Amino acid sequence: MPVKKYLLKCLHRLQKGPGYTYKELLVWYCNNTNTHGPKRIICEGPKKKAMWFLLTLLFACLVCWQWGVFIQTYLSWEVSVSLSMGFKTMDFPAVTVCNSSPFQYSKVKHLLKDLDELMEAVLDKILAPESSHSNTTDTLNLTIWNHTPLVLIDEGSPDHPVVLNLFGDSQNGSNPAPGSTCNAQRCKVAMRLCSANGTVCTFRNFTSATQAVTEWYILQATNIFSQVLPRDLVGMGYAPDRIILACLFGTEPCSHRNFTPIFYPDYGNCYVFNWGMTEKALPSANPGTEFGLKLILDIGQEDYVPFLASTAGARLMLHEQRTFPFIREEGIYAMAGTETSIGVLVDKLQRKGEPYSPCTMNGSDVAIQNLYSRFNTTYSIQACLHSCFQDHMIRNCSCGHYLYPLPAGEKYCNSRDFPDWGLLLPKSTDECGPERDLPQCVQGVLQDWILHVLSQERDQSSNITLSRKGVVKLNIYFQEFNYRTIEESPANNIVWLLSNLGGQFGFWMGGSVLCLIEFGEIIIDFIWITIIKLVASCRGLRRRRPQAPYTGPPPTVAELVEAHTNFGFQPDTTSCGPHAEVYPDQQTLPIPGTPPPNYDSLRLQPLDTMESDSEVEAI
Repeated sequence: MPVKKYLLKCLHRLQKGPGYTYKELLVWYCNNTNTHGPKRIICEGPKKKAMWFLLTLLFACLVCWQWGVFIQTYLSWEVSVSLSMGFKTMDFPAVTVCNSSPFQYSKVKHLLKDLDELMEAVLDKILAPESSHSNTTDTLNLTIWNHTPLVLIDEGSPDHPVVLNLFGDSQNGSNPAPGSTCNAQRCKVAMRLCSANGTVCTFRNFTSATQAVTEWYILQATNIFSQVLPRDLVGMGYAPDRIILACLFGTEPCSHRNFTPIFYPDYGNCYVFNWGMTEKALPSANPGTEFGLKLILDIGQEDYVPFLASTAGARLMLHEQRTFPFIREEGIYAMAGTETSIGVLVDKLQRKGEPYSPCTMNGSDVAIQNLYSRFNTTYSIQACLHSCFQDHMIRNCSCGHYLYPLPAGEKYCNSRDFPDWGLLLPKSTDECGPERDLPQCVQGVLQDWILHVLSQERDQSSNITLSRKGVVKLNIYFQEFNYRTIEESPANNIVWLLSNLGGQFGFWMGGSVLCLIEFGEIIIDFIWITIIKLVASCRGLRRRRPQAPYTGPPPTVAELVEAHTNFGFQPDTTSCGPHAEVYPDQQTLPIPGTPPPNYDSLRLQPLDTMESDSEVEAI
């Protein structure tokens, strides 16, 4: 009901027109506003009016400029970083240990037999090309080699490079001269990747022959292991009781049963201590080596895969509970035959989320599906990058990479089922590199552990009775219980913005928030007057353009009167005047809205007759 009354009032105002003009409104505002300057414009003489008008306009422009600067600074979402120190009893970090060799060679030898023979022949061909004989390939299984071979590119002539197959002739039709060899200065080793039909090929170059051979072997081994069932791969790795010889946390003994096993394709079976998945995280009583974790590992170096593991030792990583260990990117090596002590310092880094940074709270707002969520771990940028790479692999190759988790219903890439996957692998790497997907894959807001690892290797293995080549001793402990908190906070909050806006407005024009409300009120009044004037002008235009009621010349008054009193009257259409026009037969004369006057009542009568008539009527 109140809305209806308000609408009726607005309609009446629109019909009535504005109650005052623009000039009257401005004079009223200047007389009643609390802002300095406008009142002097209408109260002073002509010269002072001009001076005060220019000063008010200048200071108003200065206020608007300062406001723009402060608003732009606020919308830049800058942060300030504060550093604080704390002291408390902390939970011991999760520790993940792996062997450098993912599998025991005695259990995978039958899978790698042909590949190892090819590898030995390739090394002989590269290192000693003069002593190699043509009949060395007779006993080799070249099925793997023919699909993805290593080639020598002779760049002696830069305009016409010659591509030489290690076990065959040149690939561009120009055979090398007999007895000619390729040395390291003139030739480089590359990997040739071709499609299934061989129509599309590309060459992957490397900086050295060692890197080329290693990458080629890893690619072929990945192709082989991707066709093996996951449970069989776990059985080919190192068992927990085989790798963990002794364990001591503080003064309490522990064993391999206190470790959670996970399978990491790069390093095989890995074991996580104090992961916090099924049990509460273990606290550390005091800093120092006596209250940390002590491990003795047997890496079994004698059973390493020869060409797959280039370093003998253990790969370990310290991380927060309930986070997935990305050991390849963030882990460190502990060399075999040494004792490695790791002192831990804790930094707690807390970032601001949107809009101050692209950081995410828990990864739910990231457009990429997290393939590591099945491990029930928290979000991390490495999980996002790996998931992104796997997504592009499936999109480009219709299969997933062996090193990363698979979505439901997908298969791992291998040369038997997906012959083109090696050719499309560099494309997926380029599409999902860290520099390209960082806008999608962002850091988490809270990182409780930034572990500054201070490692010191000390050769104190003289008391070890086992083979020194296969034993690693680890000491992991808190160096001190002091921890640093690095926290981001908004550099410019809303209170800072309002204070600066009000300060500038009050300094230059002596105004306040109420002055802004007054100014807003006059703006609304200006808009309302403009609307009323526009409605009134539209109505005036409509009235000035009436529709003509006749298609021909309008009838005379006598014709209208006769047509009103005599319904059978027809107008004279045979007029011979110069302006005579013919009416259409179908046109009917309009009936006037008011009947014509009775002209008989206008006859002149004597005054006495009129008075007598009035007296008779009175009687």
